[in-house]
Amino acid sequence: MREENATPEETNNEELLERQVIDVDVKQSPIRLDKFLMDRLYRVSRNRVQAAIRAGAITINDKEVKPNHKVRPGDQISIVLPRPPGEGTKIIPQDLPLDIRYEDDDLMIVYKPPGLVVHPGIGHRKGTLVNALAYHFESLPVLHGNDADKLGLVHRIDKNTSGLLVVAKTEYAMHHLAKQFFNHTTQRTYYAIVWGEPDPPKGTIEANVGRHPRFRKQFTTFTEEDKGKWAVTHYEVVEPLYYISLIKCHLETGRTHQIRVHMKHIGHPLFNDEKYGGDRIVKGTVFSKYKLFVERTFNLIPRHALHAQSLGFVHPRTGKEMYFETDLPIEFQETLEAWRKYLRGRKAAVKNL
Repeated sequence: MREENATPEETNNEELLERQVIDVDVKQSPIRLDKFLMDRLYRVSRNRVQAAIRAGAITINDKEVKPNHKVRPGDQISIVLPRPPGEGTKIIPQDLPLDIRYEDDDLMIVYKPPGLVVHPGIGHRKGTLVNALAYHFESLPVLHGNDADKLGLVHRIDKNTSGLLVVAKTEYAMHHLAKQFFNHTTQRTYYAIVWGEPDPPKGTIEANVGRHPRFRKQFTTFTEEDKGKWAVTHYEVVEPLYYISLIKCHLETGRTHQIRVHMKHIGHPLFNDEKYGGDRIVKGTVFSKYKLFVERTFNLIPRHALHAQSLGFVHPRTGKEMYFETDLPIEFQETLEAWRKYLRGRKAAVKNL
């Protein structure tokens, strides 16, 4: 009797999710789905398996079922779960400021400022958003899923990106949200300041994104279909300012550094993005006065100009459409105003010639 084939099919670094597909052996005797999976999933409790099944994150032959559904020979089981923390990972609760924009018994929306790392890792064991969440969860009433090692983050944004994140507070909410993020049914809008004016002003970028073959801390686009992962970004210019533009982006996929890599790919890197070439003059002259002005605007926004402005999803328990948005950070507004004044001055100078 051969063993079932359980292979990771897709892992999304940004959204912290993984999908497995299990092809049930043709000689498998009927058995409850939750019991069947307990022997085949690593470091996953029965409660978590049952919550994932009820949330629709575990399906049989693409159909949602109940935990007591009997697995039968030839069935195909699809599983979408948040990736477990690495071996030896211990989250240290810390009383850090937490900007909560909404909270109920199932989830909360938090605002992450630029400079704050989301997850602990090498060099960032403390001082992250997850450390702050662990402390906050400890002070909550006892609810199923409030343990520090079950923090319900199913997506993340870069250290120097600002914006909104959703956090699940129960196992059921976590798996329900995980399914939505994996299936790309959430609504996410990012605002960015980029160099130049994209042409056309509204378009779609389709280019595989993967880790750079030479610079391992960077990602890049690939023309070969078998390299990188499929990635789609829809963009629209909100305010063209010749030298720079304010744009909004809708993600159809959520690859690591996707917007930053895609905008560089079409020749319009994010303003002051040191990793992808936006921390130098991409549009404009080389005159010293202009260079000094650009340096001053870099100082206004000392990070790459990307902001997770809105987030929409279906509430796991009520089924209601939820939508949250936040204003542009002050450093975005100051940078745009500086460039507006510069552009008005240039136009006035040309007119007076």
